[in-house]
Amino acid sequence: MTNTSQNTPNPAALPQWGLILVEGADAASFLQNQLSNSVLGLSRTFSPQIAQGHGSVRLVGYCNPKGRLLASAWLGLFPSDETSDDRFALFISKDIAAATAKRLSMFVLRSKVKVTDASSEWNISGITDSNANLADFNIGDGQIALRLPDVLVDEKSSARVLLAQRVNANQSLSNDSTQWDHLEVMSAIPRIVLATQEQFVPQMINFESVAGVDFKKGCYPGQEIVARSQYRGAIKRRLQLAHIEIDAMANHSAAPGIELFHSNDPSQPAGMVVLSAPSPLEPRRIDLQLECKLEALESGDIHLGSAQGPVLKIDSLPYPLIEI
Repeated sequence: MTNTSQNTPNPAALPQWGLILVEGADAASFLQNQLSNSVLGLSRTFSPQIAQGHGSVRLVGYCNPKGRLLASAWLGLFPSDETSDDRFALFISKDIAAATAKRLSMFVLRSKVKVTDASSEWNISGITDSNANLADFNIGDGQIALRLPDVLVDEKSSARVLLAQRVNANQSLSNDSTQWDHLEVMSAIPRIVLATQEQFVPQMINFESVAGVDFKKGCYPGQEIVARSQYRGAIKRRLQLAHIEIDAMANHSAAPGIELFHSNDPSQPAGMVVLSAPSPLEPRRIDLQLECKLEALESGDIHLGSAQGPVLKIDSLPYPLIEI
Protein backbone atom coordinates (compact mmCIF):
# COMPACT_ATOMS: atom_id res chain seq x y z
CA MET A 1 0.00 0.00 0.00
CA THR A 2 1.20 3.51 -0.80
CA ASN A 3 1.88 5.74 2.18
CA THR A 4 2.01 9.51 1.97
CA SER A 5 2.26 12.29 4.49
CA GLN A 6 -0.48 14.84 4.98
CA ASN A 7 1.52 17.26 2.82
CA THR A 8 2.02 14.83 -0.05
CA PRO A 9 -1.03 14.08 -2.24
CA ASN A 10 -2.10 10.59 -3.20
CA PRO A 11 -0.76 9.38 -6.52
CA ALA A 12 -2.88 10.50 -9.47
CA ALA A 13 -4.17 7.79 -11.79
CA LEU A 14 -2.56 8.07 -15.25
CA PRO A 15 -4.75 5.99 -17.58
CA GLN A 16 -2.84 7.35 -20.60
CA TRP A 17 0.30 5.49 -19.45
CA GLY A 18 1.09 1.81 -19.92
CA LEU A 19 3.85 -0.63 -18.99
CA ILE A 20 6.03 -3.00 -20.99
CA LEU A 21 8.13 -5.58 -19.13
CA VAL A 22 11.23 -7.07 -20.79
CA GLU A 23 12.80 -9.86 -18.77
CA GLY A 24 15.25 -12.69 -19.09
CA ALA A 25 18.95 -13.49 -19.06
CA ASP A 26 19.51 -11.67 -22.38
CA ALA A 27 17.18 -8.73 -21.71
CA ALA A 28 19.94 -6.13 -21.32
CA SER A 29 21.81 -7.03 -24.52
CA PHE A 30 18.52 -7.31 -26.41
CA LEU A 31 17.36 -3.82 -25.43
CA GLN A 32 20.85 -2.42 -26.02
CA ASN A 33 20.42 -3.35 -29.69
CA GLN A 34 16.92 -1.84 -29.96
CA LEU A 35 16.87 1.47 -28.11
CA SER A 36 18.43 4.90 -28.68
CA ASN A 37 19.98 5.07 -25.22
CA SER A 38 22.42 2.76 -23.50
CA VAL A 39 20.91 0.06 -21.32
CA LEU A 40 24.07 -1.71 -20.18
CA GLY A 41 25.23 -0.80 -16.70
CA LEU A 42 21.81 0.34 -15.50
CA SER A 43 21.63 -0.14 -11.73
CA ARG A 44 19.16 -2.65 -10.31
CA THR A 45 16.36 -1.25 -8.17
CA PHE A 46 14.56 -3.52 -5.71
CA SER A 47 11.08 -2.70 -4.42
CA PRO A 48 10.29 -0.70 -2.32
CA GLN A 49 13.16 1.49 -3.52
CA ILE A 50 12.54 4.29 -6.03
CA ALA A 51 14.86 4.27 -9.04
CA GLN A 52 16.38 7.71 -9.51
CA GLY A 53 19.29 9.35 -11.26
CA HIS A 54 20.85 8.56 -14.64
CA GLY A 55 22.44 5.42 -13.23
CA SER A 56 19.00 3.91 -12.57
CA VAL A 57 16.56 5.72 -14.90
CA ARG A 58 16.94 6.38 -18.62
CA LEU A 59 14.81 8.09 -21.24
CA VAL A 60 14.83 5.87 -24.32
CA GLY A 61 13.53 6.00 -27.86
CA TYR A 62 12.54 3.18 -30.20
CA CYS A 63 12.97 4.09 -33.86
CA ASN A 64 11.96 2.59 -37.18
CA PRO A 65 14.70 1.94 -39.77
CA LYS A 66 14.25 5.49 -41.10
CA GLY A 67 15.16 6.95 -37.70
CA ARG A 68 11.61 8.05 -36.86
CA LEU A 69 10.43 7.48 -33.29
CA LEU A 70 7.90 4.69 -32.90
CA ALA A 71 7.89 5.16 -29.14
CA SER A 72 9.56 6.84 -26.21
CA ALA A 73 9.68 5.46 -22.68
CA TRP A 74 11.17 5.85 -19.23
CA LEU A 75 13.25 2.77 -18.45
CA GLY A 76 14.30 1.19 -15.16
CA LEU A 77 15.67 -2.18 -14.08
CA PHE A 78 13.47 -3.88 -11.46
CA PRO A 79 14.24 -7.57 -10.83
CA SER A 80 11.75 -9.45 -8.66
CA ASP A 81 14.56 -10.26 -6.20
CA GLU A 82 18.35 -10.36 -6.03
CA THR A 83 18.58 -13.84 -7.57
CA SER A 84 16.17 -13.16 -10.45
CA ASP A 85 17.03 -12.43 -14.08
CA ASP A 86 16.87 -8.84 -15.23
CA ARG A 87 13.39 -7.33 -15.55
CA PHE A 88 13.26 -3.99 -17.35
CA ALA A 89 10.17 -1.77 -17.03
CA LEU A 90 9.32 0.66 -19.82
CA PHE A 91 6.76 3.29 -18.84
CA ILE A 92 5.18 4.19 -22.17
CA SER A 93 2.05 5.75 -23.66
CA LYS A 94 -0.70 3.17 -23.26
CA ASP A 95 -2.09 3.70 -26.77
CA ILE A 96 1.15 2.40 -28.31
CA ALA A 97 2.18 -0.16 -25.66
CA ALA A 98 0.68 -3.25 -27.29
CA ALA A 99 2.05 -2.48 -30.77
CA THR A 100 5.49 -1.62 -29.37
CA ALA A 101 5.67 -4.83 -27.33
CA LYS A 102 4.61 -6.84 -30.38
CA ARG A 103 7.26 -5.21 -32.57
CA LEU A 104 10.00 -5.75 -29.98
CA SER A 105 8.96 -9.41 -29.68
CA MET A 106 9.58 -9.88 -33.41
CA PHE A 107 13.30 -9.40 -32.83
CA VAL A 108 13.73 -11.69 -29.81
CA LEU A 109 14.51 -14.69 -32.04
CA ARG A 110 16.58 -17.15 -29.95
CA SER A 111 17.45 -14.71 -27.19
CA LYS A 112 16.42 -15.56 -23.65
CA VAL A 113 14.00 -12.66 -23.47
CA LYS A 114 10.28 -12.25 -22.83
CA VAL A 115 8.49 -9.05 -23.85
CA THR A 116 5.08 -8.39 -22.29
CA ASP A 117 2.58 -5.57 -22.57
CA ALA A 118 1.60 -5.49 -18.90
CA SER A 119 -0.67 -2.46 -19.17
CA SER A 120 -3.79 -4.43 -18.27
CA GLU A 121 -2.12 -5.99 -15.23
CA TRP A 122 -0.52 -2.89 -13.73
CA ASN A 123 -2.03 0.52 -13.04
CA ILE A 124 0.22 3.51 -13.65
CA SER A 125 0.01 6.58 -11.44
CA GLY A 126 2.11 9.64 -10.79
CA ILE A 127 2.98 11.64 -7.72
CA THR A 128 4.32 15.18 -7.58
CA ASP A 129 5.91 17.08 -4.71
CA SER A 130 6.42 20.83 -4.92
CA ASN A 131 9.07 20.54 -2.21
CA ALA A 132 11.10 18.61 -4.81
CA ASN A 133 12.28 15.96 -2.36
CA LEU A 134 9.54 13.32 -1.96
CA ALA A 135 11.00 12.64 1.47
CA ASP A 136 7.62 11.63 2.89
CA PHE A 137 6.64 9.31 0.04
CA ASN A 138 7.10 5.55 0.29
CA ILE A 139 5.99 2.70 -1.95
CA GLY A 140 4.86 -0.77 -1.02
CA ASP A 141 6.56 -4.09 -1.69
CA GLY A 142 6.10 -5.35 -5.23
CA GLN A 143 5.49 -1.92 -6.71
CA ILE A 144 7.72 -0.33 -9.33
CA ALA A 145 8.65 3.33 -9.14
CA LEU A 146 11.07 5.65 -10.89
CA ARG A 147 11.77 9.33 -10.43
CA LEU A 148 11.68 11.61 -13.45
CA PRO A 149 13.67 14.85 -13.75
CA ASP A 150 12.36 17.68 -11.57
CA VAL A 151 10.42 20.47 -13.29
CA LEU A 152 10.79 24.18 -12.57
CA VAL A 153 7.59 26.23 -13.01
CA ASP A 154 7.25 29.79 -11.69
CA GLU A 155 10.53 29.41 -9.78
CA LYS A 156 9.19 26.38 -7.90
CA SER A 157 10.79 22.97 -8.48
CA SER A 158 8.54 19.91 -8.42
CA ALA A 159 9.64 16.28 -8.11
CA ARG A 160 7.84 13.53 -10.03
CA VAL A 161 7.60 9.77 -9.59
CA LEU A 162 5.97 7.27 -11.94
CA LEU A 163 4.49 4.34 -10.03
CA ALA A 164 3.27 0.95 -11.24
CA GLN A 165 1.20 -1.28 -8.98
CA ARG A 166 -0.75 -4.40 -9.80
CA VAL A 167 -4.43 -3.87 -10.50
CA ASN A 168 -5.50 -5.97 -7.52
CA ALA A 169 -3.32 -3.97 -5.11
CA ASN A 170 -4.81 -1.95 -2.29
CA GLN A 171 -4.75 1.44 -3.95
CA SER A 172 -5.62 4.98 -3.00
CA LEU A 173 -5.47 7.04 -6.18
CA SER A 174 -6.65 10.51 -7.10
CA ASN A 175 -8.51 10.99 -10.37
CA ASP A 176 -7.08 14.48 -10.81
CA SER A 177 -3.92 14.33 -12.95
CA THR A 178 -3.96 18.05 -13.83
CA GLN A 179 -0.76 18.82 -11.94
CA TRP A 180 1.09 15.81 -13.35
CA ASP A 181 0.01 16.47 -16.94
CA HIS A 182 1.03 20.12 -16.76
CA LEU A 183 4.44 19.34 -15.29
CA GLU A 184 5.04 16.81 -18.04
CA VAL A 185 4.41 19.47 -20.69
CA MET A 186 6.52 22.09 -18.90
CA SER A 187 9.44 19.66 -18.57
CA ALA A 188 9.83 19.98 -22.37
CA ILE A 189 10.65 16.25 -22.39
CA PRO A 190 8.51 14.72 -25.14
CA ARG A 191 6.39 11.58 -25.01
CA ILE A 192 5.39 9.80 -28.20
CA VAL A 193 1.70 8.90 -28.48
CA LEU A 194 -0.26 7.16 -31.24
CA ALA A 195 -0.96 10.43 -33.06
CA THR A 196 2.75 11.31 -33.26
CA GLN A 197 4.25 7.90 -34.04
CA GLU A 198 6.87 7.95 -36.83
CA GLN A 199 6.67 11.74 -37.14
CA PHE A 200 10.00 12.72 -35.60
CA VAL A 201 13.69 11.93 -35.83
CA PRO A 202 14.79 12.21 -32.16
CA GLN A 203 16.53 15.59 -32.57
CA MET A 204 13.36 17.15 -34.00
CA ILE A 205 11.90 16.95 -30.49
CA ASN A 206 15.15 17.65 -28.57
CA PHE A 207 15.56 14.01 -27.58
CA GLU A 208 19.34 14.20 -27.55
CA SER A 209 19.26 17.36 -25.41
CA VAL A 210 17.26 15.61 -22.66
CA ALA A 211 19.62 12.61 -22.51
CA GLY A 212 17.47 10.28 -24.62
CA VAL A 213 20.20 9.38 -27.15
CA ASP A 214 23.64 7.89 -26.56
CA PHE A 215 25.78 8.58 -29.62
CA LYS A 216 28.59 6.33 -28.34
CA LYS A 217 26.57 3.12 -28.09
CA GLY A 218 26.31 0.47 -30.76
CA CYS A 219 23.78 0.11 -33.53
CA TYR A 220 20.01 0.17 -33.13
CA PRO A 221 17.21 0.63 -35.70
CA GLY A 222 17.60 4.00 -37.41
CA GLN A 223 20.94 4.72 -35.71
CA GLU A 224 22.74 5.82 -38.87
CA ILE A 225 20.10 8.40 -39.71
CA VAL A 226 19.98 9.72 -36.14
CA ALA A 227 23.77 10.08 -36.08
CA ARG A 228 23.86 11.71 -39.52
CA SER A 229 21.25 14.27 -38.45
CA GLN A 230 23.42 15.19 -35.48
CA TYR A 231 26.85 15.42 -37.05
CA ARG A 232 25.93 16.90 -40.42
CA GLY A 233 24.00 19.78 -38.89
CA ALA A 234 20.76 18.76 -40.54
CA ILE A 235 18.56 19.66 -37.56
CA LYS A 236 16.12 22.27 -38.85
CA ARG A 237 13.18 21.49 -36.57
CA ARG A 238 13.01 21.55 -32.79
CA LEU A 239 10.65 21.12 -29.86
CA GLN A 240 9.47 24.38 -28.33
CA LEU A 241 7.20 25.34 -25.46
CA ALA A 242 4.22 27.58 -26.19
CA HIS A 243 0.91 28.63 -24.72
CA ILE A 244 -2.49 29.83 -25.83
CA GLU A 245 -5.49 31.32 -24.08
CA ILE A 246 -8.55 29.08 -24.00
CA ASP A 247 -10.70 32.03 -25.07
CA ALA A 248 -8.82 32.08 -28.39
CA MET A 249 -9.34 28.40 -29.07
CA ALA A 250 -12.92 28.51 -30.41
CA ASN A 251 -13.41 25.09 -32.04
CA HIS A 252 -9.71 24.31 -32.34
CA SER A 253 -8.03 21.35 -30.65
CA ALA A 254 -4.58 21.37 -29.06
CA ALA A 255 -4.30 17.57 -28.98
CA PRO A 256 -1.07 15.80 -29.98
CA GLY A 257 -0.72 15.50 -33.75
CA ILE A 258 -2.62 18.70 -34.55
CA GLU A 259 -0.69 20.54 -37.26
CA LEU A 260 0.73 24.06 -37.09
CA PHE A 261 0.85 26.64 -39.87
CA HIS A 262 3.09 29.66 -40.33
CA SER A 263 1.78 33.02 -41.53
CA ASN A 264 4.54 33.34 -44.14
CA ASP A 265 3.80 29.95 -45.71
CA PRO A 266 0.20 28.98 -44.96
CA SER A 267 -0.02 26.31 -47.67
CA GLN A 268 1.91 23.62 -45.80
CA PRO A 269 2.31 22.57 -42.14
CA ALA A 270 5.19 24.04 -40.16
CA GLY A 271 5.02 21.49 -37.36
CA MET A 272 2.64 19.79 -34.95
CA VAL A 273 1.58 19.57 -31.32
CA VAL A 274 3.56 17.02 -29.30
CA LEU A 275 1.77 17.30 -25.93
CA SER A 276 -0.57 19.79 -24.27
CA ALA A 277 -2.20 20.37 -20.89
CA PRO A 278 -4.26 23.07 -19.18
CA SER A 279 -2.40 25.15 -16.64
CA PRO A 280 -3.49 24.70 -13.00
CA LEU A 281 -1.89 28.07 -12.27
CA GLU A 282 -3.78 30.03 -14.93
CA PRO A 283 -7.17 28.40 -15.53
CA ARG A 284 -7.72 29.97 -18.95
CA ARG A 285 -4.34 28.93 -20.39
CA ILE A 286 -3.16 25.82 -22.20
CA ASP A 287 0.55 25.02 -22.34
CA LEU A 288 1.95 23.02 -25.23
CA GLN A 289 5.00 21.21 -26.53
CA LEU A 290 5.42 21.93 -30.24
CA GLU A 291 7.65 20.53 -32.93
CA CYS A 292 8.23 23.18 -35.58
CA LYS A 293 10.62 24.53 -38.17
CA LEU A 294 13.30 26.78 -36.70
CA GLU A 295 12.79 29.32 -39.48
CA ALA A 296 9.16 29.67 -38.38
CA LEU A 297 10.37 31.21 -35.12
CA GLU A 298 12.30 34.01 -36.84
CA SER A 299 9.33 36.13 -37.95
CA GLY A 300 5.58 35.98 -38.43
CA ASP A 301 3.07 33.94 -36.44
CA ILE A 302 2.50 30.25 -35.80
CA HIS A 303 -1.16 29.22 -36.00
CA LEU A 304 -2.82 26.22 -34.39
CA GLY A 305 -4.79 23.82 -36.56
CA SER A 306 -5.03 25.89 -39.74
CA ALA A 307 -3.62 28.97 -41.39
CA GLN A 308 -6.57 30.87 -39.88
CA GLY A 309 -6.24 29.26 -36.45
CA PRO A 310 -5.37 31.01 -33.20
CA VAL A 311 -1.82 32.32 -32.78
CA LEU A 312 0.51 30.51 -30.38
CA LYS A 313 2.88 32.37 -28.08
CA ILE A 314 6.34 30.78 -27.89
CA ASP A 315 7.98 30.33 -24.47
CA SER A 316 11.54 29.56 -23.36
CA LEU A 317 12.90 26.05 -23.01
CA PRO A 318 14.08 24.99 -19.54
CA TYR A 319 17.36 23.52 -20.87
CA PRO A 320 20.03 24.32 -23.50
CA LEU A 321 19.99 22.49 -26.81
CA ILE A 322 22.96 20.28 -27.69
CA GLU A 323 24.43 21.42 -30.98
CA ILE A 324 27.36 19.78 -32.77
